[in-house]
Amino acid sequence: MFPCFKSVLIWGLSTDCVNHILKISSKCHRSQAFKKKDGAVTVSHTELSLDDVKDFKAPATLLETEEGTFHPEYRGASNAFCIRLFCIDEKHETRSLDFLHYVFKLFPDKDFCVILVPHHVPEFQLIQSFVRVVPFCTSRLGHELYVFHRAGLLKSFNVRRATTNDLLGVKMLVKTLRLNESILNDLKIFILARRDPDGIPVQAFIAEVLDQIVGISVIRDEMDIEYIQSHYNMEDFINFNHHQQEEHGHLCHFVLNPIFHHYTKHFLKEILRLAHKSSLYYPIYPQYVEGKFQNPCAHSLTSALHYMVPVRPRRQIVYPLEELGINAPSEQVSKDQLSYSLNHINRKLVLESKVSINTRIVVVGASDVGISFLETLVFCPHLKFNNLILISIHGLPGKDLLGSKHRRFLITSHCFNDEDYAQMSLCSWVNVVVGKMTGINRAAKYVVVSEEEKVPYDYLVLCMGQKYQVLSPTGADISKLPTNREVISKWPQIYTGKVPSNHFTLNNDQDCLKAMHWLKENVVDMEGNIIVYGNTVDIYTTVETLLSLGINGSRIHLIQPPLCSNVTCLNNNEIESAVQEALSKAGVSVYYDSILAQWNEGDDPDLITCAAFTTNTKPFKLQCSAFFSFAYRTVDYETFKAINDACLVFDGRLVIDSKFCTNDVNIRAAGPLTKYSRRYYVDEWTHSNFNSREVGFELAVSLLDLVDPTPKPFRKQPEGTDRLIPMYRGCKIKGGVLPGGCNYLHISKPEIPICLDVELALYDHGTEIITGEARNGNYFRMHINKYSMVDSITCFSKESFPVSNYICLYGQHERLLNDLYYRWNEGKITDLYSYFREPWSMAIYHDRFIDLKKELRQTLMSEQVPGLPPAAEPPPEDRAEQSPCPPPLREPVLRFLRRHRARLPAYAPASGPGAPPTAAVKARERKGQAGPHVPPAPRPSLGSPRVWASGTRHTFPRAVGTPRHRSRASLPVLRQDGGGDAHPHHCCAPAAALRAGVTAPSVSRAGVAATG
Repeated sequence: MFPCFKSVLIWGLSTDCVNHILKISSKCHRSQAFKKKDGAVTVSHTELSLDDVKDFKAPATLLETEEGTFHPEYRGASNAFCIRLFCIDEKHETRSLDFLHYVFKLFPDKDFCVILVPHHVPEFQLIQSFVRVVPFCTSRLGHELYVFHRAGLLKSFNVRRATTNDLLGVKMLVKTLRLNESILNDLKIFILARRDPDGIPVQAFIAEVLDQIVGISVIRDEMDIEYIQSHYNMEDFINFNHHQQEEHGHLCHFVLNPIFHHYTKHFLKEILRLAHKSSLYYPIYPQYVEGKFQNPCAHSLTSALHYMVPVRPRRQIVYPLEELGINAPSEQVSKDQLSYSLNHINRKLVLESKVSINTRIVVVGASDVGISFLETLVFCPHLKFNNLILISIHGLPGKDLLGSKHRRFLITSHCFNDEDYAQMSLCSWVNVVVGKMTGINRAAKYVVVSEEEKVPYDYLVLCMGQKYQVLSPTGADISKLPTNREVISKWPQIYTGKVPSNHFTLNNDQDCLKAMHWLKENVVDMEGNIIVYGNTVDIYTTVETLLSLGINGSRIHLIQPPLCSNVTCLNNNEIESAVQEALSKAGVSVYYDSILAQWNEGDDPDLITCAAFTTNTKPFKLQCSAFFSFAYRTVDYETFKAINDACLVFDGRLVIDSKFCTNDVNIRAAGPLTKYSRRYYVDEWTHSNFNSREVGFELAVSLLDLVDPTPKPFRKQPEGTDRLIPMYRGCKIKGGVLPGGCNYLHISKPEIPICLDVELALYDHGTEIITGEARNGNYFRMHINKYSMVDSITCFSKESFPVSNYICLYGQHERLLNDLYYRWNEGKITDLYSYFREPWSMAIYHDRFIDLKKELRQTLMSEQVPGLPPAAEPPPEDRAEQSPCPPPLREPVLRFLRRHRARLPAYAPASGPGAPPTAAVKARERKGQAGPHVPPAPRPSLGSPRVWASGTRHTFPRAVGTPRHRSRASLPVLRQDGGGDAHPHHCCAPAAALRAGVTAPSVSRAGVAATG
């Protein structure tokens, strides 16, 4: 007798009920779009049907064909019944499906069983066998719809290799799919040759039930394993040392009748077994690739996608191939090829189930914070979010062609680039509503888009940020010669009239593209002035873009309004002087402390023909063909009105607490849109001061604490921390191309802006390391703070430079950078650009180097390392020079270099004279069988390397003047396979690695930080 009686209430569905469910839910299509009369467009990307491959190619295609979008409407007799209540003891939950055998007998005339589940209810055992029907993004039904067909109860699901006799059955299965010809062609290739035209082995498998073909899959051997291993975080899922090359497969096609959708994992498991594979990989190529879905490399989309895990991309080292020479990585690692999003399944993962989250999470704004938030949720390997919705004016970013010139109008934060968007493929997991938020109904929990469409939510996340606004002229009569003092009280104000057609406020790539097309059609080949108004870095990047379009500099007028603080946008006198010199050379006119007074003659124009400005002395007037405004950035009016009407606290910005919560627990916000509540007494600190990608990650973590049902260890917060705001450690980055064609990059710590001249005057400012001059286009500035850590980096160069490499330098100790301060102070470094291109620095740019630092630091902090004297006792000079690095510190470095040999080929374990004795040598010594003694080689000069007897490795002596208590640990060294002398800046390879966890002087005295 069961401890508790479990009941099932089963109701038949009427025709009207079936129609109602079908109207509020879409058929199982991956991509759908529809357009209302108000212009709001909804694009859904949550589930994938092979029939919708063409629609998946690009949302732009959907927007052109919305009128033909399919809206299902069932006609006919009722063919389904509904489960209204289901209850079973947890001990027997795995047998939930057994109920359906009896239930279908009660309804012999019904083929479908449906069940409606509230969004907040976790997916239980029974509905894991059902097929989830994807709702429209605007569906107001507060439940998830699951469907099961009576044929799904059949157990005779068999998987086998394909044969010639299967061609007709497969043709019938895929005949309604748009890529049916591609599937049939690959099947024929397997039947006829077992290899594709490139000679790669191909295998095909058939799934059948009662001798009827219900599924087909085609795979081939994965040949780019080295590339995948170096470009994606596959180590999170598999250990490549435990897998043979031939055990990796590439999933080309996967088709399965939706009735047997719950057999997907079984199908995958059988494919792995029959093909003798341990892993399968499936790529998704970006949307902007024209015709990619007709390319053989881009396979049909798979209905098994949600059973696979998306794999995070890895940060890549930008290799100086010329400097590395023969020590450069292999072509398989460094080759440039089309970026794609990688999905993965293996023998272990096929036995693990993802936790489905049906909670409706609506994100408003495709800003860096919003994209980072979605990225964090999507790449949770144990979770599957079914209802992620993004509301954005232009949809997801990253859809434009690579290298588009219009992007140079604005500076970039370097949070994401086109390659990042391609490798994330958010369109595979996120539903997109193209439109603008115009209202929030907190009581009914929905967002109004474009004043008409309603998008329901369980949690709403606001990440719109701030935008450049159209400034209203002060209206001053310049004939009366007014000055700024008389009009400053009316400035700035947002313009609420019709925006003139030649007035541009650039906030995103689409605005920039529109402006560039307009300029090419109306300005470039004609006469007329272009006015650029503002005082941010974007004014300089815009001027440089205008010059690059072929517009004469004499036609460009750069007008800067009064500064609101003493901190300029570049905050560097030398770079500002170089920019002004470039502007003067190009013929660009520059005006300072000017306030917009009038357009034309003071009326609201459809086209701006002239603009007047007041100054501290007398006003001036300019003819105008195009007006670019970067003078005022704030929350736009529609966003403010939606927030204010929803009674969310707004104090210049949307007010949040330290957990990103507004005054509504279901509404969260982050980014420049927000500010902290006044109770924290930190009005100067906002999310604008921090790295947007880090803020988005922390926002996702805070929400995961609410929606992730997996058990987590309880973390008790220290008392009083609720009154403190979180502090972020990631660096702030901005970069672009400034006048003169110079590439600009500034990396700094999160801080309240302060004038550089004032900062330099502080007694504890630290050290400024500068090489080159801005006017020569080779300026490199690095600030080392009082703790000897890299605090900021500024680059201004006519040559391109590896930005991602330089970002890795931020926050590093100067000794980690090959004793940077000592070498610069001794005059050994004259060009930081070439210095950081040298082979010794490659390990620092490796994405796993931070793990090595943590491991070394943990070793040092956990206990006294054997072989090291106490910190208070510096070792004798002879002992410091001769003793090798202790094994607890040496082994992690060696292990790191061996594991990542493919990406760091310039490093090799030392094995020559002076190297640490191996285990075999130590054993012989214990038995009295040690080999002949090899005396240490004489110390060469600084400029000549010491080459090991093998002729393949070298190290370098202690630099002149270096304190003798710093030991040269005999560790991995740079390879010198090509012969000849190495650069005098080169150092022992592990020196950088060991210094990673060593910053305290006591550790240096212990002699574990090797020097060059």
